[in-house]
Amino acid sequence: MNWLNKFYAFTYRNYIFAKRNFFAFMEILFWPIVGLLSVGIMGSFLELRENTLAFVLTGAITAGVLQVTQLDVSYSLLYDIWSKSIKHTFLAPITQYDYIIGSWLVGVSRGVLVFVLLGFFSGKTFGFKLAGLSSTIIFLVGIFLSALVIGMLVCLLIMLYGQRVEVTAWSLATLLMLICGIYYPANFLPKPFFTLASVIPLTYFLEYYRSFYGFKPVFSHSLLKGFGLTSIYVVLLFWFLKYAFERARRTGMILRVSE
Repeated sequence: MNWLNKFYAFTYRNYIFAKRNFFAFMEILFWPIVGLLSVGIMGSFLELRENTLAFVLTGAITAGVLQVTQLDVSYSLLYDIWSKSIKHTFLAPITQYDYIIGSWLVGVSRGVLVFVLLGFFSGKTFGFKLAGLSSTIIFLVGIFLSALVIGMLVCLLIMLYGQRVEVTAWSLATLLMLICGIYYPANFLPKPFFTLASVIPLTYFLEYYRSFYGFKPVFSHSLLKGFGLTSIYVVLLFWFLKYAFERARRTGMILRVSE
């Protein structure tokens, strides 16, 4: 039960930060809806067919959910850095699992809220219909796990290089979505980027869900590869985070970003 209490502590901490932060509220409501509107209106102007419009709207919904979810994981360290209290956090008997998983749970709850809002809004505004319940749940799980991987990678970079790489919290997810084919099939990319897309789990989850709208996947065994890659990345990133923490403690980086 001790590890559950630690998860809950960081979950509650991120909840308090999000509740008091006006911009966190805007991340849930304003920016995802603006992104969906811009893509949906563009699709209507171009008179896209129903399945093609569903293709790009799926990307817009994924972008909103992924960004909101991964930000909570990325903020798990940034909150402490911004408040100059990171050394106090790590004085407690915690591990990298505690602050990552606890923060991710808040991100998942916010991601579910964003998905419901965007799904409802896109249906009422553009006539978009979600695929079946089971396939939608599997797709959502894939997005949340992809967000966990991205957030962990941001935390790793922050632990290695400090506050000067905090911009990755907002830019890394966008860059990865650009490569994985958020608004187009992955095979439309130049060959080097297509190869890179094949090692990004979100590529496979997008292809899996879009297959229900009549689009043949570029890669085979989408779910197997998507969940397989995610599992490998999560295990590796937890190990690298442990190494990065030990390195930061030896080099004094944690003290330099604290008071």
